[in-house]
Amino acid sequence: LYAWQGGHWSLQNAFLTEHVIHRFGRDASTAAWIGVFALWLFARGRPALAHWRRPLAYLLLSTLIAIVLASGLKSLTNMDCPWDLSRYGGDRAFFGLFDARPAALARGVCFPAGHASAGYAWVALYFFFLMLRPRLRWAGLATGLGTGLLFGFAQQLRGAHFLSHDVWTLAISWFVALALYLAMARREAPMAVRDALPLLGGAAR
Repeated sequence: LYAWQGGHWSLQNAFLTEHVIHRFGRDASTAAWIGVFALWLFARGRPALAHWRRPLAYLLLSTLIAIVLASGLKSLTNMDCPWDLSRYGGDRAFFGLFDARPAALARGVCFPAGHASAGYAWVALYFFFLMLRPRLRWAGLATGLGTGLLFGFAQQLRGAHFLSHDVWTLAISWFVALALYLAMARREAPMAVRDALPLLGGAAR
């Protein structure tokens, strides 16, 4: 991608990648979460919508935990962005995840991918619809995967992340969504966990 852009990150500050996909995309994901929160509050006051409360609470928690976890890990892993590395126009040598870094070198905050988590966190829509409208679960999964791919690829074009950063972000988002679903399904009905396993296996394939 760096070579394709002529040996520099020409799309780093481009309107589409920086302002539309990065900034507006982040704000749109936040607005979606606030919208789900508003629906949850509304459902709490309407007995007819009681069956929506737990799925909405699940969706709120899963997306929030995935985003917070990915963002929190960024401050701990101490990995640089591609645009920071001398091989890709920056001024730093590459240090792997478990390599010792010089104490004077500024900390890296690029792994896993924080912005992509604002998209991939919505893979929880798969389990949200599995609770409410199982036939829509694949559309929910496609929404999360598609949004995460869009956010992640735009950041790769800007030089903010490697592909591996996004793969780990997707893994974090998926396993958070899965673990929370199993925990909440077990709390609601122990048999629901067993009944969901064939569907989960199909998703993995």
